[in-house]
Amino acid sequence: MYFQHSSDIWRDFPDLAAGALLADGITGDVDPAIAGYHATARSRLTGGPESELPEIRAWRRTFSAMGLKPTQYRCAAESLLRRFKKDGTLPRIHPLIDVCNAISLAFAIPVAVFDLSQVTGFLEVRRASGEEDYLTFGGEIEHPEAHEVVFADGAGRAHARRWSNRQSGLSAVRDTTSSVLIVAEALHATAADDVRALMSALADDLKTLWSTTPKTALLTPHSPRLEW
Repeated sequence: MYFQHSSDIWRDFPDLAAGALLADGITGDVDPAIAGYHATARSRLTGGPESELPEIRAWRRTFSAMGLKPTQYRCAAESLLRRFKKDGTLPRIHPLIDVCNAISLAFAIPVAVFDLSQVTGFLEVRRASGEEDYLTFGGEIEHPEAHEVVFADGAGRAHARRWSNRQSGLSAVRDTTSSVLIVAEALHATAADDVRALMSALADDLKTLWSTTPKTALLTPHSPRLEW
């Protein structure tokens, strides 16, 4: 199996910095320490609205370039920050999701987590044909619009729509999840350094919580694939 971005994505979005992490042995019986990440997010939000953070501004520009209204379709990190600012916290879902959401808040970078048992063959960020199947969290099947950026597998299923906007319920982490692929993507000026720091922090947390040694990669147009 492998994860990659298509050559068209690298061509059309040359500022993209992406990190991928593969981990096994995930369980739902640990208690992650995420208060420090929440404190970082609160501190950053005191400086102004989340929409003015450079990481979020870059994603808004990218959504506009894809023909999407950035105030209608927000990247996952912006949506988390908005909810966190309103409620002062985030609901606990699963230890791994809680960690990834907290790190996403602190870095203002979208972090997607996929249960690999539900992914067929490979996962690629690419333009949709319009024929892919996308399972909503409500159990409905949708078909992405042609040319929309999706995370697609070898069976023609879309595991995320509108790039970093909306993940599928099919490969969402659940109590039975053991093997996961985690992807972080950014497009702002310091994206490469920030994604590297995010992936390092995430790998350390996984080692501490699950005694696993994740496989990580920083992806580029010249080295676009993580294989396993």
